[in-house]
Amino acid sequence: MDLSLVAPELRGPVRLLPPLPIGHRWALRLVRLGAAHRPARRVSGVHIDNLAAGGVPLRVYRPVEPLTDAALLWIHGGGFVLGSPAMDDTFCATTARDLGLTVVSVDYRLAPEHPFPLPLDDCWIAWMWLQRNAARFGADPARVALGGQSAGGGLAACLSQRLVSSRSARPVALWLSAPMLDDRTAVREDLDAVRHFAWSNRENRHGWRGYLGAEPGNSPVPEFAVAARCDELAGQPPTWIGVGEIDLFHAEDLAYAQRLRTAGVEVEVDVVPGAPHGFESWAPGVEVARDYHARSRQWLKTTLGGR
Repeated sequence: MDLSLVAPELRGPVRLLPPLPIGHRWALRLVRLGAAHRPARRVSGVHIDNLAAGGVPLRVYRPVEPLTDAALLWIHGGGFVLGSPAMDDTFCATTARDLGLTVVSVDYRLAPEHPFPLPLDDCWIAWMWLQRNAARFGADPARVALGGQSAGGGLAACLSQRLVSSRSARPVALWLSAPMLDDRTAVREDLDAVRHFAWSNRENRHGWRGYLGAEPGNSPVPEFAVAARCDELAGQPPTWIGVGEIDLFHAEDLAYAQRLRTAGVEVEVDVVPGAPHGFESWAPGVEVARDYHARSRQWLKTTLGGR
């Protein structure tokens, strides 16, 4: 992909992005180690605690000054094979402070060591735990939103589908940043030749292969394994989907948004011109990323409503 397609503010940071050799186990371990110890800017006015739900580690961000009785369950990204809640410390803490709500981030098990359904099961356990324990954080269990970035966004979408299908308490809102929704993208060989910054289709194929424990694109797939493969989307909560214009997931995210609208779901889509995958994480200080975060948080605040 031509660097000229990248937004001017992001061209400098994108040049510094390291390669992700996740196809090799030894390299995957090194990348994981680096991601887990990524330094975060501390945010004043927020308490951070490490808890657990049925053996699933959780990272909880509580504002010193609560402003609402809503809460958010957040699921980090990393292509199903990388990441930890710690890498989203600044994002989650800032969200907790600015919106005045408790944020719970899930440290789900990673593929390929732990393929589907284990990561989704961990997120389910965390959701049910938060439903039972919302009151201890001053939250109403009926006012819990669900969100995630990249693979975490895909897991959030699948978890919401599972909750609606099982008639469990559904999220009051679904907040998805560049969600990884469709394994069929990974089998498009025409995309292999495109240099998608931050997350290429070759990396996408490794991520889906590890998560599914099989080659992506096969049919059928297990229920709730791939968000875009779900036939019934009616009953999903109001949904926000943000994605960069030159993100590998741009087409699949817009297709999913249209399917939600067709099913009668309220959807807002925010496409950022010239933005590659994960720009809001690896270049959080640039204006385009700050504005993106501001718009997304405003949507969540408005959708949650209440006090």
